[in-house]
Amino acid sequence: MKTRSSAWPLTLLFAGLVVYASLYPFSGWRVQGVAPMAFLLAPWPQYWTGFDFIANLMGYAPLGFLLALALLRSGWGAWSWPVAVLVPMLLSLAVEMLQNYLPMRVPSNVDFGLNALGTLLGASTAWALERLGGLRRWNQFRADWFEPGAHGSLVLLALWPLALLYPASVPFGLGQVADRLEAGLVRLLADTPFLGWLPVRQEVLLPLSPLAEAFCVALCLLAPLLMGYADMRSLSRRLVFWGMLFVCALATAGLSSALTYGPSHAWSWINAQAGLGLGLALLGGLLLLRLPPMVCNVGMLLCLVASLSLLNRAPASPYFAQSLEVWEQGRFIRFHGLSQWLGWLWPFAALAFGVRAVVRQSASR
Repeated sequence: MKTRSSAWPLTLLFAGLVVYASLYPFSGWRVQGVAPMAFLLAPWPQYWTGFDFIANLMGYAPLGFLLALALLRSGWGAWSWPVAVLVPMLLSLAVEMLQNYLPMRVPSNVDFGLNALGTLLGASTAWALERLGGLRRWNQFRADWFEPGAHGSLVLLALWPLALLYPASVPFGLGQVADRLEAGLVRLLADTPFLGWLPVRQEVLLPLSPLAEAFCVALCLLAPLLMGYADMRSLSRRLVFWGMLFVCALATAGLSSALTYGPSHAWSWINAQAGLGLGLALLGGLLLLRLPPMVCNVGMLLCLVASLSLLNRAPASPYFAQSLEVWEQGRFIRFHGLSQWLGWLWPFAALAFGVRAVVRQSASR
């Protein structure tokens, strides 16, 4: 039986992640006089690290799992396993071939083999879960916990922790794009008559006050919380989700800080403003438990608009800019860009989702 599944958009997004991580920084393309598939017969590389081994093995395992899951839920039956293995393997082969044309990347038969093994593990895990009834239990769990139309919200909520991994000038403050957008437009329109069309900012941006920063932290946490509330079936389930979201937020923010400054500074982001914002969000989440779904979506939209307004009317501190250099020069450089894009775009995708949800709920009345 065919079932609409959130696994399809997650599969596409994860495929984008592995392509981005494999071809970053997408510059310096050139023909180096090497046959595209010569790496398959090349000797094994002399040097490799445990991080490379795990990244190549586990990087494709979720892709194989998600693709197999999406195919199973779409009624592919026995074809789901071979297709879920073959497609990511072909993707890995294509990416390794493209690395021949990037001077900063080196195609490797070991990487290809580990990618294929990870794909096999992921697809086999999904197949085994189907045979053992795990997917049926998940379907039942989803039917018990979420409304039937809960697809877009589940995808966005699954992406939210990934978006939080990239350091933010305000804890949990996603979507701070005004400065970057303005600088990008200036570079794009340089030496053209259209540069004079850009609006000139007259006033100097002032940092957020401590109270405004705390308020922004609270709004940034309440937005995904209300998104989840809108598709929850009962008060008790909302209460469980309330606790899980804040645990996830704290863990992800701690991980981001640890990757940026080192493990000993995992909780350095917690200051008076962040603590007050967390407290306000915790209390607000409890007070809003009984809101009807449509009001939850409207509240989510208000939180997003207010937080984006606050974030984009304040500059990033020089200290924050220096911290980004630590992140961008580390071993996670291949992944930072995608997480950065998620952090920029997640609130705007949530805005589009919220408007669509409100319109749909209004039309169904």
